[in-house]
This record gives sequence, C-alpha cells and structure tokens, in this order.
Amino acid sequence: MALTLDITTPQARDRLRPTAAPEKKSLIGLSREEMAEALAEIGVPERQTRMRVRQLWHWLYVRGVSDFSQMFNISKELRTKLDEHFTVARPEIVEEQISQDGTRKWLLRFPARGAGRPVDVETVYIPEEGRGTLCISSQVGCTLTCTFCHTGTQKLVRNLTPGEILDQLLIARDRLGDFPDADTPDGAIVPAEGRKVTNIVMMGMGEPLYNFENVKQALLIASDGEGLSLSKRRITLSTSGVVPEIYRTGEEIGVMLAISLHAVRDDLRNLLVPINKKYPLEKLMQACRDYPGLSNARRITFEYVMLKGVNDSMEDARALVRMLKGIPAKINLIPFNPWPGTDYECSDWEQIEKFADYVNRAGYASPIRTPRGRDILAACGQLKSASERMKKAERMKLEEAAVAGEG
Repeated sequence: MALTLDITTPQARDRLRPTAAPEKKSLIGLSREEMAEALAEIGVPERQTRMRVRQLWHWLYVRGVSDFSQMFNISKELRTKLDEHFTVARPEIVEEQISQDGTRKWLLRFPARGAGRPVDVETVYIPEEGRGTLCISSQVGCTLTCTFCHTGTQKLVRNLTPGEILDQLLIARDRLGDFPDADTPDGAIVPAEGRKVTNIVMMGMGEPLYNFENVKQALLIASDGEGLSLSKRRITLSTSGVVPEIYRTGEEIGVMLAISLHAVRDDLRNLLVPINKKYPLEKLMQACRDYPGLSNARRITFEYVMLKGVNDSMEDARALVRMLKGIPAKINLIPFNPWPGTDYECSDWEQIEKFADYVNRAGYASPIRTPRGRDILAACGQLKSASERMKKAERMKLEEAAVAGEG
C-alpha cells in the first residue's frame, strides 16, 4: 500500500515552509565567484570574501544548513545581514509519497520568479541494496512531447535554476537524515542502514541539455569535493539526443551519459522521440562515438523502453546490436510504465527476456530495469507535476457540473 504523508498539520507546515521571503536571492546554486560578488554587494570587505564563501559553502553543502542562524562560526551581525538580503531556505514540500517498494516521491513548490507564478516539480528517490539513487528534474514540464512519456504531455513552463536543481538533492538529504554530523531533523524519513543518496540521475522532468548552463553549474557544485562530493561517475545525465550539447557535456561537466533511445529506425524514433527529426540516429550515434572520455570504464547507457508490438521484435534487437557496434555501452531495457490516457502497452515479459538475452549474447550488458514506484506514478516516464493533474481534474469536475446544470 502506497503512503502519502500528511504535511498539512501546523507543525509540519512550520518545518517545511521556506524560511525567507521568495524575493530574496538564494545563495544555493551560486558558484564561488557569484557568491563572493553577492557578499561584496552587501558590504562584506573584499579581504574577507574568500573566507566567508568557504564558510557558507561548508554550511550549505556539507552540513546541510537551511537557516543562517545555525551558521555558528559566522558573527551574529553578519548572519543578520545575510538573512536580510539572501535566503538558503528549502522549497515547500507540497506532498510526500512512499511506494510499496520503498520509492519516495516529493512534489516540490518553488516560489515565483519575477512576474511568474510558483511552480511545482517532482523528485524521486529509489532505494536499492548498497545505494540510493535520486532522480532529479531539470525543467518544469518538457518541450519534447515523446509519445510514450507522461511528462511530455505537460507543456514547458520554464527552466529550473542551478539552485532549484540542487534544492532537490538537499531536500532528499534532509528527509533521509543524510547530512553528516547533523542531528536528524524532526519528521525525517530515516532509511535503513546505508540507504542514502549515493547516485543522482538527471532523468526527471525536462530535457537537461535544453537547460545546459544551469544543469552544468548544478552538477559541478554537486560533484565539488569540498561540498556535496558526489563522484562524477555516480552522476548520470540522460538526454533524448540534443546532439550539439552532448560533446559539451563530456568536456565541460564530465559526468556519465545516458541516451533515451527507444527505437533503432528513424521513422519510428521520429514518432516516439520527435527530436529525432532534428538530430537523426546517424548524427546521434556519431556524437556518442565522439563523447569525451568514452571507454569500457565509462560506458554510455542506452535507455530502451519496451513497447508491445512497436519496438520489441527480434529484428529490433539485431538492429540495436548493429547500430551500437564499436560504442562501449550498456542497454537498460525499461518495461513500459503505463499512465492514464496512454495508447501503449508494455511488452510481454517473455519477449523482454528474449530481447535481453540476444543483446547480452552479443556482448552488451542488458539489464531489465525493475519498475519502481508505479503505484505513486514515480516510475520512469510517469512524472508529471501533481499540480497539472489536479488542474485537469478540477476542470473535468467543473465541466461535469456545467453539463449537469444544463440537464
């Protein structure tokens, strides 16, 4: 049975409510240089900025502090000044769900920016033996309209900032009691021993390479050795095939690459992943062969969702092996996760296993991804902000009421 945590009590709201006004500039997600400039703007002497940045960096990314008042090696006067001008508060947690299989999903609400409105995104934590993977969103909505993906049915609202991308990681660590040398916050979900955020994947809402600069800055901070310290080999960026930015990903970010592939013919991929019309398979495969640092130790992961009668034939399996020849690769076979309104079905399990066996015999690791969090719509391809789902439900109710009134 899936569990939705009640965060509507006054005590819970007090804990989860952002602790500073949304118009304040967030220090989360700023580079060291940007943070130094921000401090200089409020009058911190230049000779102190390097030290102050180092202190703030430690409190934010090592200790996980979200309130200036807890930064005890900074003078009270400066803490007050920082609080007047900046925020390090977390976004609001609108909903927190726990799947039967232990998967957690958070619906997060970020404050309005400029003339815009507050926006919601979903973040998913997947506990596994020996590790925990956090699936992070890079955009609110998506522009790609992949026909099998629930997120693609939500229009793009805007890109997330580096701070908003990092906030998803910080929230997860808060709720899992995963910051070192810190007391577990009241109400945190404390995982079983060793179940912490060890890996992150940019596989949530949005296309990361259509938000390249913000994603780059967030991932460089996430992998910074003096802060969150995630190994770049434990960070995977998934793209549907934005070819010009793939090389830059390897050269400028240096993380692991995953390709949302799903078809081995251009005509079919044009339908399933429409960006293929702009960057067809030949160009995509060449970009993969040219990926900086590509080796057997740094393989590219190809994600392949199994759609019954669409892309799951043995001829598709043979074509996949031919297409990937010469590329150090792993193929993740993903049983299709249904969502309301989809026209696709998941391939039969026997067919998925036959497909996997053929690819494995050809020399490619081809694990079948165990579906996680299906009961809370947290599985691959199912993310779509609850606000969008609720808005649709509300519209349907209004329409039904209007029809009833006419009757």
